[in-house]
Amino acid sequence: MSNRRKFLKSSAIGTLGAMLFPKITNAKMEKINQHSERGFPIVISTWRHGIPANEEAMEVLQGGGKSIDAVEAGVKIPEADPEVSSVGYGGWPDRDGHVTLDACIMDETGNCGSVSFLEDIMHPISVARLVMDNTPHVMLSGKGAQQFALENGFNKENLLTEKSEKRWKKWLEKSEYKPIINIENHDTIGLLALDKKGDISGACTTSGLSWKLHGRVGDSPVIGAGMFVDNEVGGACATGVGEAVLKTLGSFLVVELMRQGATPQEACEEAIARIVKNQNYKNMQIGYLAINKKGEHGAYAVHPGFNYALHQNGNNALFDSESHTKK
Repeated sequence: MSNRRKFLKSSAIGTLGAMLFPKITNAKMEKINQHSERGFPIVISTWRHGIPANEEAMEVLQGGGKSIDAVEAGVKIPEADPEVSSVGYGGWPDRDGHVTLDACIMDETGNCGSVSFLEDIMHPISVARLVMDNTPHVMLSGKGAQQFALENGFNKENLLTEKSEKRWKKWLEKSEYKPIINIENHDTIGLLALDKKGDISGACTTSGLSWKLHGRVGDSPVIGAGMFVDNEVGGACATGVGEAVLKTLGSFLVVELMRQGATPQEACEEAIARIVKNQNYKNMQIGYLAINKKGEHGAYAVHPGFNYALHQNGNNALFDSESHTKK
């Protein structure tokens, strides 16, 4: 009887897995093996600006620091870099010329905080951390988020750089809203870290789609969309056109697929498949990153051109993600 129960249980799990991610069960082993490297601490983040972010985060981890401190420290680097046109200071504004910021952070206990539609504050990720640590809430938005930041020692600063303002005025000549695949008008930084204790945390921060309607909020501050962590399973983060991620709660989906037995790579591929199946994906880029408790990672995008930075086993390098469409 005991063996029969085990058989029925394993059969049910196998059937459920096939229903949840049929494409995964047919994945080629050689593709999976490309993403089978293990080891932690590990830091992974989206896009080229992830390289310096990873360095900062890994310095925290190598010093014995916690993953939550590492992810905050890491994403603060591009937040303060005026040359990064899609995150924080120097980010391209909305169509009215306002730089509005979104960010979220989540630790290994499931505690989390976020801010959305925040203006004039250099480090939205640190405001999100304060929301997590010092309030009973998850998200603060707009003027309320700004007031909270100012009351907690942040300074009000103009985040619209001369370079970004010039680019915005150029856009106003035609005022055409047309996101371009892999051009830095939607290149959020999402960052995941697994520390020496095996605990996972994540952070996500962005200035959002450039030339967006004033007041638009994307996936980046939404727990389960732009980023999600479950310390029993793994973590995931997203980049690209946030509306597509919001419609599928992509990062939560990736983590839940891993819970059902998918590798990080398989889970990222299935999350992209959901977008491709149900949305008009041809002119939008979305990319996912994921890690699990073993220190394995995955990366997948709708179109070619999505790259990510991986800091693992002493190496910090940029990699090109696989994608649904091919060159």
